[in-house]
Amino acid sequence: MVAANVLLGVNQGLTWSTTVIMKIDLAGPKRRGLAMGLNEAAGYGAVAATALATGFIAQHAGLRPEPFFLGLGYAGLGLGLSALVVRETKGHAAVEAATHVPAAGLGQGLSASRVFLLTSFRERALSACSQAGLVNNLNDGMAWGLFPLLYADRGLSVAAIGTLAAIYPAVWGFGQLLTGALSDRLGRKWLIAGGMGVQAGGIAIIAATTGFGPWAAGSALLGVGTAMVYPTLLAAIGDVAHPSWRASAVGVYRLWRDGGYALGAILAGVIADRWGLTAAVWAIAALTAASGLVAAVRMYETHRRTPPTPKPPSGDGGAETQPVRRP
Repeated sequence: MVAANVLLGVNQGLTWSTTVIMKIDLAGPKRRGLAMGLNEAAGYGAVAATALATGFIAQHAGLRPEPFFLGLGYAGLGLGLSALVVRETKGHAAVEAATHVPAAGLGQGLSASRVFLLTSFRERALSACSQAGLVNNLNDGMAWGLFPLLYADRGLSVAAIGTLAAIYPAVWGFGQLLTGALSDRLGRKWLIAGGMGVQAGGIAIIAATTGFGPWAAGSALLGVGTAMVYPTLLAAIGDVAHPSWRASAVGVYRLWRDGGYALGAILAGVIADRWGLTAAVWAIAALTAASGLVAAVRMYETHRRTPPTPKPPSGDGGAETQPVRRP
């Protein structure tokens, strides 16, 4: 089991990180949020459909091997499409780098260690995104590990648990089609801070109630909050990082974000063993709310839609406009 999960983790690091970087390269700054929303919606829409399908397969055919055949089919299809269809996008990043106006101290030529420190701790927006990503996936790890145990402890069937497991990523996945594009229009900061608060509310509902209906509502609310946060965090990283080291910054951010899966599973398990399942869910809700507060206080808006300013009048007496470059 451990070896299988190591291989799955390697796949995540190689494949999903690269698809994110490639879409950032292709979309450019004006549609970065939309591109991230499309990427994450495709991924987590598939997670939702697979959670639902494998739940029903397991209910009727057993826990293994039948549900795993679906994953084998996905892997083969993905390998074939990647080999035959995907094209290199580094040229798009090079074009953007030629016109990118960096903020002070965030230009080209940064070392890997400096990118790590900026993204993790020193740069306000990048570090705020890193902690929010970590806590987001911390509560996601708790949701996948602890919620099924809570539901089973309260007597739900395997099919009902599979349905609840599908609601959260379905709302999350398809909601990103809206929230990613919305961040291109409204900005990143308050979608991130507000989304963490909405997540905390959804988790609290699950902790405070019992029954399929309330739990479905809490799962849907958790999905809404995650949809607000997930593509927007990646878009904010792309806003701040220079194209020459943007891929490295995305990698560092994903190190923190996806490390939340492991931390959330361990933390929730330890608390649940000591104080019970419900106490663990409440603890994760409180931590998620605190992360939203950190983002609200520490982060600045990374994507401002600035109006054009007039150029000096031309010789024929007319006036042209020149867009202001965002630092």
